[in-house]
Amino acid sequence: MEFNDILYAKKNGVAHITINREKVMNAFRPDTVEEMILAFRDADADPSIGAIVLAGAGERAFCTGGDQSSHDGKYAGRGVAGMPIEELQTLIRDCRVPVIARVQGYAIGGGNVLATMCDLTIASEKAVFGQVGPKVGSVDPGWGTAYLSRIVGEKKAREIWYFCRRYTAAEAQAMGLVNVVVPHDQLDATVDAWCAELLEKSPTAIAIAKRSFNADSDNIRGIGNAGLEALALFYQTPEAKEGANAFREKRKPDFRAARDRKA
Repeated sequence: MEFNDILYAKKNGVAHITINREKVMNAFRPDTVEEMILAFRDADADPSIGAIVLAGAGERAFCTGGDQSSHDGKYAGRGVAGMPIEELQTLIRDCRVPVIARVQGYAIGGGNVLATMCDLTIASEKAVFGQVGPKVGSVDPGWGTAYLSRIVGEKKAREIWYFCRRYTAAEAQAMGLVNVVVPHDQLDATVDAWCAELLEKSPTAIAIAKRSFNADSDNIRGIGNAGLEALALFYQTPEAKEGANAFREKRKPDFRAARDRKA
């Protein structure tokens, strides 16, 4: 199985899926998401795998979301919004083994959502979390919003999305977004130790527990699918395009026209 945008390896019962687009801070494009989907499917189908580690290459970023430079910001792949991110999110939730996010740097936008979706998140003390959606004319309905509120509480989730602030690893741990924060040079050793501990447990019991946890929040799947349909329409509006253009041009967006139209 050959990939261009990710690295995929299996070792000692653990599957490692690494976004390998360091030059764009591991932002994903349609091809990246398609490759991650294939890797997750393969790992889930392998009975020898007891844990999956999702990571980003290099030192700077875990993932910074959708690559706005890809196709001039117009995603051309499949999926509701031109990128099958909802399929990837479903695989992270539905695969039988725990998925650990290894966050060594920035987990921003869609990257923050991916870390949120994982069963567990282990972060370096250098990690930074946050959202950018409303700054660039975007949002992640369903898992990225409703599920986030299950984890950090509604007040904090609304703050995260409304203000698009950055949060340190320690702040993320305090709000429940991260399981543990470790010194940067101990990140890999900690991830390996957690995986080894998981592999000592009953795989069937873990799989049942994961499905039981998921059952409590599976209604969010429907909310997210409906929201993504609306998002596909929103991306065609001048308001959304202004946000994306401002991001690429490295300037503040001007949403006054959108507010005036709704007045």
